[in-house]
Amino acid sequence: MQSVVQKIEQKYKKHAVVDVRSGDTVRVSQKIKEGNKERVQMFEGLVIRTDRPNSHTSSITVRRIASGVGVEKTYLLHSPLLVKVEVVKRSNVRRNYLGYMRSLRGKSARLSGVDFDKTAVNTVEEQPELQTATKDATEVEAPTEA
Repeated sequence: MQSVVQKIEQKYKKHAVVDVRSGDTVRVSQKIKEGNKERVQMFEGLVIRTDRPNSHTSSITVRRIASGVGVEKTYLLHSPLLVKVEVVKRSNVRRNYLGYMRSLRGKSARLSGVDFDKTAVNTVEEQPELQTATKDATEVEAPTEA
C-alpha cells in the first residue's frame, strides 16, 4: 500500500536514470532557457557527492576546474531540465563525499580508473511494468479509431 506522498513522487520520477556513483566522471546535458530560445548545455566533471540515490530528490554534485577556478554544480537527477547524464570514466573511491578533492590540484587530483562497460552503464531501459502500461494504452486507443 502506497501513501499519497509516494504516489505523487512516483508520478514525477523518471523511470530511466543512469547509475551514477561518487568518483565517476560524467557529462551532463541540461536544458537552458534564455528568453524565448532553448538550448542544451554540457558540463563534464567529477562526481564528488551523491545524495538520496533511490528517492525522487536524488542529486549529484559535479566538480570541474574551468580557467583555474573550481566550479561545482548540483543536479537533481529526476529534473525535467536534465536531458542526459553520461558516465565517461569510473574511478575506484571508498567514500561517498569526495570533499578532499577541492584542495588537490594537478597530478595529485587524479583517481585510478576502473574498467567498466560504458554502453551497459549509459543505456537504461524502461521498467517492464511501464512498458506494458504504455502498450495497453496504445491498444485501447487503436480500436476507437476503427
